[in-house]
Amino acid sequence: MSIGASGSEQVVAGARRLAEAHAPVLSVAGLTTSFMRERQWIPVVRNVSFDVAARETVAIVGESGSGKSVTALSIMRLIPQESGRIEGRVTLAGRDLLTLPEPSMKDIRGNEVAMIFQEPMTSLNPVLTIGFQIAEALIYHRGLSRAAAEAETVRLLDRVRIPAARSRFHEHPHRFSGGMRQRVMIAMALACKPKLLIADEPTTALDVTIQAQILMLLKELQEEEGMSILFITHDMGVVAEIADRTVVMYGGQAVETDATAAIFAAPSHPYTRALLAAVPRLGSMDGRPRPMRFPIVDKVTGTSDEPTDTPDTVSTAERPLLEVSNLTTRFPIRSGLFGKVSGRVHAVENISFTLRAGETLALVGESGCGKSTTGRSILKLVAPDRGTVLLDGRDVLGMDDRTLRDCRKQMQIVFQDPFASLNPRMSVGAAIAAPLHANGLASASQARDKVADLLVRVGLTADMAARFPHEFSGGQRQRICIARALALGPRLIVADEAVSALDVSVKAQVVNLMLDLQASMGLAYLFISHDIAVVERMSHRVAVMYLGEIVEIGPRASVFSNPQHPYTKKLMAAVPVPDPARRGARRQASNDEIRSPVRAPDYQPPVRQYREVTPGHVVQLWGEEWSA
Repeated sequence: MSIGASGSEQVVAGARRLAEAHAPVLSVAGLTTSFMRERQWIPVVRNVSFDVAARETVAIVGESGSGKSVTALSIMRLIPQESGRIEGRVTLAGRDLLTLPEPSMKDIRGNEVAMIFQEPMTSLNPVLTIGFQIAEALIYHRGLSRAAAEAETVRLLDRVRIPAARSRFHEHPHRFSGGMRQRVMIAMALACKPKLLIADEPTTALDVTIQAQILMLLKELQEEEGMSILFITHDMGVVAEIADRTVVMYGGQAVETDATAAIFAAPSHPYTRALLAAVPRLGSMDGRPRPMRFPIVDKVTGTSDEPTDTPDTVSTAERPLLEVSNLTTRFPIRSGLFGKVSGRVHAVENISFTLRAGETLALVGESGCGKSTTGRSILKLVAPDRGTVLLDGRDVLGMDDRTLRDCRKQMQIVFQDPFASLNPRMSVGAAIAAPLHANGLASASQARDKVADLLVRVGLTADMAARFPHEFSGGQRQRICIARALALGPRLIVADEAVSALDVSVKAQVVNLMLDLQASMGLAYLFISHDIAVVERMSHRVAVMYLGEIVEIGPRASVFSNPQHPYTKKLMAAVPVPDPARRGARRQASNDEIRSPVRAPDYQPPVRQYREVTPGHVVQLWGEEWSA
């Protein structure tokens, strides 16, 4: 029996529809991206292949420099043609993007494929309102009138859960928090209902609670819009939370590709095992009274060392090394022609704690809670309004400049961004030796010997002293900053988000280094962080800060096993769990922003009441704002 022409056409059309239904939205085959260096093409992404199906989330994971972001930029054809070359095939809905003319690619970018970048403040124009920037995409790609585009923009801002969207339409990016700016970027990306959303490290710079909000928002919007997501990250906890399949990249190559659950259950490549071993897991310290080193897996052989508890280094001396009492730091806000004080930022409000030699006290909380200002106030890098800071019984805040300079030999700080805190024109050897020369503690030859010793102590080599900061990776630069902080032989180090910007495996190495140095030198750390899982791993005691106040403080084991304050519970509930089996469990993530610490000039904070839960574990009694 033969089929008529019309029947044959229907069969072919049906087969085509079936094939299209099962065809991947994005197919990458043999992608190789090279950059011109010294008149040679150097490949940085080599022969990468993967597919992204409809409604699927695929994660690309790996350390900085592994080629993740270059892969995403290559897909979007955002690599400069004069210095970069892209080879292979990138097929979107049957069209090879690498062969399309540039005008066609402009229509695809932001329309069929949208991208969210890591740092929203650098992606948003600071002189244009957020409403104008979103409406611009709608006018260009969808041909809407200005009025229709503005109405659609307000709807999009509502969709991404921005409170009072209509009233915030005409605000500029600097008026938004980091989490809200990332929501604006998501709204802009979704404006033209793309088939594929590429999210390049969209949560790396965010606090744990804001990260939870963004991940939940992306999942909800994916379900509503039916789009596919290519999610680029180095955080395996986030991968477990959001990804259906995972591509692991190392050295510019895809070394392992599989379902996310399979990769977590039985990783086959040594590098994948190294990534998973370095993931801090909340609850892994149950029953361990002291900090514990991270296990380090060799990226080539897959062999792992055994994690060990650090020795007990906490001093039993009668008097603590650092005593902070009723510390208060406020910043005046001036306005008007004569600079009248119209308000004050209550950055640190009446906090007290102690820290012993050889002990780590972690300050945790969201951005804006006063953690960094506390550390800077203790070192008198900013001037507190009142309170006392005693270092070995000496009043730091009452010292004159000369005495303070001498005292600072005993207390140093390691900042979050090692590249910004190193002089790019100064060799790292000169940077480490600078404190020695400034204090007249060493001759030129003695300083060279001291620099060589410090570089070896932090896991580098003595010959690296002649190199410049740009020649090092992020983790190596942070080791250099630690070496510089150790140059004067301090007893107290303030680590201000010192590992927050590092990849997970590099973060584990730096934390292990800090624990080893503490064990050998008896250092006291004030460890400032919003990474709860890392805090659990390396701290002896924990203080939780909210709006400039300590709301809970106590031994790490007590605070983590029995959190009392609602804010502490909120922080811990927002930590991503590196277990794909728990993907279905919705984390508790409020859409509320942290409240503003700005108060009227005559504002007087209420007198706080505290209760002791167990010995040393103290919690602030909370009011109606936490009753819900």
